[in-house]
Amino acid sequence: MDPYDHDLERGMRNRRAILGDAWVDKSVANANAFNADFQNFITRYAWNDVWGRPGLDARTRRIIVLAITCALGRWEEYELHLRAALTGGSGAGLGAGDHADTRLTPDEVKEVLMQAAIYAGVPAANTGVAIATRLLREIGRELPPLPATEAVHPGTGRSRRSQGSPALHYTLREPRSGAPAPHTFVLSHALGCDASLWDELANALAAQHRVICYDHRGHGDSDAPPGPYTMAALAQDAERLLAELQPGPVIWVGLSLGGMVGLELALRHPERLKALVIANSSSGFGHEGRSAWQQRIDAIEHGGLEAVADAAMQRWFSESFRQAQAATVARWRRRVVSTPVAGYLGASHAVMHMDTTARLPQIAVPALVIAGDQDQGTPLAMSQAIAHAVPKARLVVIDGAAHLSVLEQPGAFEAAVRDFIGGV
Repeated sequence: MDPYDHDLERGMRNRRAILGDAWVDKSVANANAFNADFQNFITRYAWNDVWGRPGLDARTRRIIVLAITCALGRWEEYELHLRAALTGGSGAGLGAGDHADTRLTPDEVKEVLMQAAIYAGVPAANTGVAIATRLLREIGRELPPLPATEAVHPGTGRSRRSQGSPALHYTLREPRSGAPAPHTFVLSHALGCDASLWDELANALAAQHRVICYDHRGHGDSDAPPGPYTMAALAQDAERLLAELQPGPVIWVGLSLGGMVGLELALRHPERLKALVIANSSSGFGHEGRSAWQQRIDAIEHGGLEAVADAAMQRWFSESFRQAQAATVARWRRRVVSTPVAGYLGASHAVMHMDTTARLPQIAVPALVIAGDQDQGTPLAMSQAIAHAVPKARLVVIDGAAHLSVLEQPGAFEAAVRDFIGGV
């Protein structure tokens, strides 16, 4: 019979990878006639039979252990695994090897404890936070002062309003990496939407970049002055916001109305932009298009936003998406009908009369034009016209996407943006 004990050896391998050589060596050296059986048992059944299963990666198993030991108040075990998590397997700081693939960042540990507070109770999480704070200081992590009143939800950013009139509501997400932001993005939403249109993309970009999302006048929490509005006025709103925040040249990402504002801003204030992403948008409407907009305006003036909400959902989302994601469609229908009528009408006038087509060759910044192959609101030909006229533009068509492509195909939308900024 093979004298090599595979279960024990594999368990010891996993134990060393997760806790670090120094910690395991110290534990093994303390084995005696009383606890040796228990060490053997744990090494086989915990470290081989469970930690050796390929169904979850080691980082995920770390998170599970931290959450459970915190919930149960097993603070010695919690501290052991927390220290290993923060140091990537370097045990108790005793010089063991680094296993970066299993390391957790302080922010990831924080999220474990925030979740534990909900499911295991605040007292348990409170103790967990205190132990984590002490360990972070022990291993030399800087913890700069931050008043609790200044903490913001990382998934929504800091909410503010601009100076001047109309005041614009905007959110600011600083890069979660803690490093200087390579780019600042400004995300500009569609007619009848608000800044929450961008939640998923904004949170993805904010891992490394600064992200500003704002509500157009007449939308969301921004002021809603009486209309009609013009595209020049909406672009001037954006210019005032950028002048106030002083982020330097930004990458503008605008969808539909937001894309139209981006084109106007690029023509009027090119110094504000580093690059331009125009999604599901247009540079102008012919006679037939303007007539359709006038009919929509007339319907709202007679019957309110309920009169156009269902038709908007038909344009915004493909049939397959409407069937599969009825709750999402219902949410955005509620957003449309809760938009101030003055704001929706005012912006509709701006869209109806907007025409930047002849001026597009003057745009000098790199541009990405995104279209949805099922977009009825701004058909592919409109995006093709923009991409053809802007000198440094290229076109990406997202399959299976209608008008709100960032909601319908978020992965493809983000991939297109990331590929584009790689060359900016």
